[in-house]
Amino acid sequence: MKMWFIRNQGLTLIIGAVLLLSLAGPGLAAKPPKIKFDRDIWDFGKVKQGATLTYEFSFKNDGGTKLNIKNVETSCGCTAALVSANTVDPGQEGKIKVSFNATGYSGTVAKYIYVDTDDRDQPRFQLKITANVEVPPSARIDLNPYAQEVGLLLEGEEVEAKLTLANKGELELQVDCNQKSASFFAGSKAVTFPLRIAAGKDVALTLKMALPNRVGVLREYVVLRSNDPQRPSLTFSLNGYIVTKAELKELFNRHKDLLK
Repeated sequence: MKMWFIRNQGLTLIIGAVLLLSLAGPGLAAKPPKIKFDRDIWDFGKVKQGATLTYEFSFKNDGGTKLNIKNVETSCGCTAALVSANTVDPGQEGKIKVSFNATGYSGTVAKYIYVDTDDRDQPRFQLKITANVEVPPSARIDLNPYAQEVGLLLEGEEVEAKLTLANKGELELQVDCNQKSASFFAGSKAVTFPLRIAAGKDVALTLKMALPNRVGVLREYVVLRSNDPQRPSLTFSLNGYIVTKAELKELFNRHKDLLK
């Protein structure tokens, strides 16, 4: 009789546990998916400008059900791709490959990668790569300003603008301009190209442009090319409006009372 009671007590406990699990639902039966990376930051250290860098971040599904990778995206300047399956079983691993091209960068650089999953605790996981990009000695062009408003012009009138070219690099800067309608002057002396600017120096220039047969909105672009490896070309823009003599006369007659 005593033995029968113990057996039935055990059976009651088992049945009770099963009922409890069924009533509680699947959340108690299995842990939800959980993404876990072996590291979330990778430092490439010192690298040469122009180098292409790659690294693979490894992660594991530390949960009890399948982990779904919904999306992988990056901040500007690098690419990332999932190199394993979109669905990762419990206990299994996956990899995300990150590539970064150091062309045009200098000094300390940081880029971010975002991984979207169905991990309820952290649906968006952030990864980070860093590098210290070493730049070899070079010429570095600087233009000030990049654009100028010339206002209202009369047809046939020559456009004039002031600008400064500077070399902020360690090697001699060579600047060229092949635009036939543009003439440059340093003081009263016409500039011949290529214009050479020593390291750390600058040159104040006057740009003059003849615009025959041009009326209406003025948007003119002057392209400057140089031996700066990071910025081999720069654009200086002129903006304004060109009126005909008839239009100018009409404007004067219409508003002459305002000029008194």
